Amino acid sequence: MTDDDRGSSDGGGDSGVDYFRRNRSDQFDRLPETDADRTVKGRPTRGAVVDWWVDRFAVPEDTFDEYTFWEKGKGKVWALPYDPGEPVPVEALGLKILRTRQEHWKPTTDAVQRFGRDAEQNVLVLDEEEAKRFVAGEEQEIEWDGDWGYLVVAHELAGDVEPIGVGLYTYGDLKSMVPKGNRRDL
Repeated sequence: MTDDDRGSSDGGGDSGVDYFRRNRSDQFDRLPETDADRTVKGRPTRGAVVDWWVDRFAVPEDTFDEYTFWEKGKGKVWALPYDPGEPVPVEALGLKILRTRQEHWKPTTDAVQRFGRDAEQNVLVLDEEEAKRFVAGEEQEIEWDGDWGYLVVAHELAGDVEPIGVGLYTYGDLKSMVPKGNRRDL
């Protein structure tokens, strides 16, 4: 995926769109379908968001067919399983799934818990003790032969692999990205 696909260009296309529009922190705006539809500089496209989940976690593309995608503020992308129209002047709408206005896109814990069950790559399954430390927010050394970066961290429960949250894996260390308010000492 190129920087243009991810939305870090100045909009692309020659549709005469006003690229001086800004993100608003008080309303949700629908993500454009393509680069040519972009009206706000840096805003990701719907296609780029879906492609990111497919490329990073091998979540089937059709998982997102029934969802509309929205941005509120800079880079906070939300998914909603219906279309309320736009713009939407509310505090929260659907499920926050991704932060995009940074060097590496970061999935949210809620999104990984919702869509991570469908992930087929970059899923790190922890044993019981490792999972307890992860949920408590501890950083730990883990052997992993997969990609570095943000991972779906999971644990086997009742015969199924269940996503716990987002982990950041670098240099043999797994950092728990479980929000402080969600951490538990089990």
